[in-house]
Amino acid sequence: MNGVSTPSPGNDLSDDLALALELADLADRVALERFRSADLAISTKPDRTFVTESDLAVERAIRDRLAEARPADGILGEEFGRDDRGSRQWIIDPIDGTSNFLRGVPVWGALISLAIDGTPAVGVASMPALGRRWWAARGLGAWTDGDGESPARRIRVSGVESLADASLSFQSIAQWRDAGRLPALLALGEAVWRDRAYGDLWSYMLLAEGLVDIVGEFDVKEYDLAALVPIVEEAGGVFTSVDGAPGHAHGSALATNGLLHEQVLAIVADPAASESRDERNA
Repeated sequence: MNGVSTPSPGNDLSDDLALALELADLADRVALERFRSADLAISTKPDRTFVTESDLAVERAIRDRLAEARPADGILGEEFGRDDRGSRQWIIDPIDGTSNFLRGVPVWGALISLAIDGTPAVGVASMPALGRRWWAARGLGAWTDGDGESPARRIRVSGVESLADASLSFQSIAQWRDAGRLPALLALGEAVWRDRAYGDLWSYMLLAEGLVDIVGEFDVKEYDLAALVPIVEEAGGVFTSVDGAPGHAHGSALATNGLLHEQVLAIVADPAASESRDERNA
């Protein structure tokens, strides 16, 4: 996929962003080869989630390329685990939205991130079945191309300030129910203008483009979120756990346009977690 906005040559993340975009090209090619194949091999992992031959093939291809291009960097991937090395770690979800992929639904894509000292600094989200891609690096802004857009355009979250005017994507009712937070979701749904479950990475990219204002979910891993954080934050948004803890490694996610974040936390955050957070920040 083309249309990359060239980062400033003086920015230390320029080469890493270029590599992440190259990895996304590779992931797109490998995944599309078997998308909607009648004989796609599918199995179930110990956690009862699905994995396809394409999930495995994409991650293998990315790992092979990183072994050539960044042999000193660590890797965390959904399918083949963690290889810690120093302060730099590539975090990979080869196909975010595997359940969609195996059913032939085009809402899925690769998530590729580089975290430095535990903080995601580069993020790429690529949805080749929809012809869309988004990317960001710290200090370089958030960008998208696709849908005939050329050149790439910079993206920005919305300016919605009132929950009554806001659009929410909550991912799934089951996630919130299983986390014991369904009443909070229902309360938030009552407070906003519109609620939908767009799903997986797409919800966050709609947020980064200013088309959705709030995204929240539970039961997520680092590789589900790391690539999304730089894109949302470089677009002007805020990304925390549902209880307001910063970062991508808390098992839940709340992303907003920033203007609504505290209002949403007041509805959905666990009071005990919020008090603990406030004490740490005092």
